[in-house]
Amino acid sequence: MMDKVMTFMNDSFSPKVNKITKNPWVSSIQDAVMTVLPLILVGSLITIVSLLKGLLPWLPDFSLINTFTFGLLGLFVAFLVPYFIMEKKKLDNKKLIAGATSLALYLFLLSPVMIDGGKIQFILDRFGASGMFLSLVVGLFVGFVLVQFSKYSFFSKDSNIPDFIVVWFDTLIPITLVMLAGWIIGVQAKIDFFDVILAIFKPLSSIVQSYPGFVLSVFIPAFLYTFGISGWVMMPVIYPVYLSGLAENAQIAASGGEPTNIAVMETLYAFTSMGGIGTTLPLVIMMLFLGKSMRMKSIGRATVVPSIFNINEPLMFGAPIVFNPFLMIPMWITAIVIPSITYWVLKMGLVAIPTKTFMLWYIPMPISSYLATQDWKAIILAIVLFVVAFMIFFPFFKAYDIQEQKRELEMGDEE
Repeated sequence: MMDKVMTFMNDSFSPKVNKITKNPWVSSIQDAVMTVLPLILVGSLITIVSLLKGLLPWLPDFSLINTFTFGLLGLFVAFLVPYFIMEKKKLDNKKLIAGATSLALYLFLLSPVMIDGGKIQFILDRFGASGMFLSLVVGLFVGFVLVQFSKYSFFSKDSNIPDFIVVWFDTLIPITLVMLAGWIIGVQAKIDFFDVILAIFKPLSSIVQSYPGFVLSVFIPAFLYTFGISGWVMMPVIYPVYLSGLAENAQIAASGGEPTNIAVMETLYAFTSMGGIGTTLPLVIMMLFLGKSMRMKSIGRATVVPSIFNINEPLMFGAPIVFNPFLMIPMWITAIVIPSITYWVLKMGLVAIPTKTFMLWYIPMPISSYLATQDWKAIILAIVLFVVAFMIFFPFFKAYDIQEQKRELEMGDEE
């Protein structure tokens, strides 16, 4: 049975998933989010500094840096999505104008208020993670329109007209149509498109924020990873939900309420990604200290440092865990049990739900557990999760270690 599953995943499922991830529309979203990660990391550093301010009151307030990095995430993504679509469609001469057009439409659909003196008033929160859904819709729409109109031109291919002039004229009609669509929605129909998009994606957010949804959002990337498929394949669907969930938590906490969104990246980095996707740090520790075979000990020594910093690619492909039933199965079990415990502990209020940006995934646990939640009880939870994951991996590791030890003995006898 397991052989049939492995064959299906290797010969049929994996190629299809990889084909989807290489699709220019999907990969453009992935690239856009990857591009803004440094800005999110800056916001995470500000979160750490804010903790220090409690101990050192003389430190200045750096919160505005977070506002103009993580707090403008939707704005950045609105520009980058059509930019990368043009790049992947080999329309490099239209990348910048596509990004600029998307920005214009995004701002238009944020429903700004015109006030006296020619001033425009925006709601700042709409520029950040809560605007991710709108920025994705706008970016994909602008990219689609410009790609379609790129099939036609006012000029022949052998024209002597400079390229920048050709681009000017060839983008006049699609840009006009894009902005006209925004005008019809925002001005004529008086529709707050931001709220409409949030309402459309609300069911998806509700599903991911539920217990089954949260567990699946952790399990599916881990499951795919055991077949060599990067967990980032889930990013276009899950990442906007995580980011908007954190933005909502921050707003609720700022108004004195109790945040409820557990499915955020900060929860993963605090608890479920101990050693990397699949909570693999306990496996590395037992390889290093409990392994009897030379191979297991060698892999433990080679992977322990990156695993402490939550980087497990060397372990996944070196142990290997990928396509290795001995270690794939406990990783699947762990990817269900660990998020389940985490969800209910946070749901019951035993540990604080994250409300601040923390994307420094390479900080070791349980340090990251405290920094992400700003709750010392998170350290206790992290230790408990480590023990649980250790218990899940141990019998499978033991069986694999014995097999490897026998194989080494047989090779020694042959020599």
